[in-house]
Amino acid sequence: MYRFIANKLLVPSTCVRGLDFPGVFVPSTSFHEYRKSGYVDKTQKKTSTRESIRNGLKELKQEIKNWTAEVKDGVMMDPIMAMPLPGEVDAQWFFNQNTNFDDWVVTADSDHNEGHSTCSFGVSPVGKGLFSGNLSTQLVKDGKVKNAGYCNIKSIRPLKSFKRDSFHDWSAYTHLVLRVRGDGRSYMINLGSAGYFDINWNDQFHFALYTRGGPHWQVSKIPFSKFFMTSKGRVQDHQQAVPLNRITSFGITAADKINGPFRLEIDYVGLERDPTHTEISAYEQYKTPYFYAGY
Repeated sequence: MYRFIANKLLVPSTCVRGLDFPGVFVPSTSFHEYRKSGYVDKTQKKTSTRESIRNGLKELKQEIKNWTAEVKDGVMMDPIMAMPLPGEVDAQWFFNQNTNFDDWVVTADSDHNEGHSTCSFGVSPVGKGLFSGNLSTQLVKDGKVKNAGYCNIKSIRPLKSFKRDSFHDWSAYTHLVLRVRGDGRSYMINLGSAGYFDINWNDQFHFALYTRGGPHWQVSKIPFSKFFMTSKGRVQDHQQAVPLNRITSFGITAADKINGPFRLEIDYVGLERDPTHTEISAYEQYKTPYFYAGY
């Protein structure tokens, strides 16, 4: 992560706190765990078992190097640098001309023949990240789609060596900080938090990002306690706090049902710790009483 101190940008070394092997391996598809949800990737080519083993052996040398680097970083980790200081913003993603935008997944309803919206994510004329496109609520005439009009960007899940799942550990922070320049539209911030079991793989936490039109930049500071939980797009009755030690992705969605172009410039997405903020969740943590029929 990057750290801002007195208008200076510090880049500490990557810290690995431990090794966590996934519970399921699929040898026929290299080193990764199969996730059964979302859209089917029709562009993925089928490979034979022999070809998969051959590809896995080619990756073995580089994965061993990555594992060695993880062990060294874990031994040499500086706990002082890993501890966030109040009032300072640690930039998780910083967007400029050197940003690798291949680390971000850009999707729209038109990619799956469910609408006519289009979008892109790249560099703006001033050298910042630019999420832009055209939003359309026009339905496709297939008799199945009832709602349309969304565009989305999402960070890819962090991986450790041998394609093992990893997480963003934000447990030391209380706020999400974004420096953006919008067009007056409302956007949705998405935090993925896939758990250990398949019932939790589609859990996400959301909160709105309200932007101002005009030439000025804005800094939005949002407490993590304000994010509400959904699963497969449905808001859950039983809310819970964001598991900040198991964040798998960050994303922004444009879906305010207003037809026309949209434009959102992003300077950085950061984290901040505020010791005075003690709220865990802004929503009721009640338990629904059991109901027994006939009593």
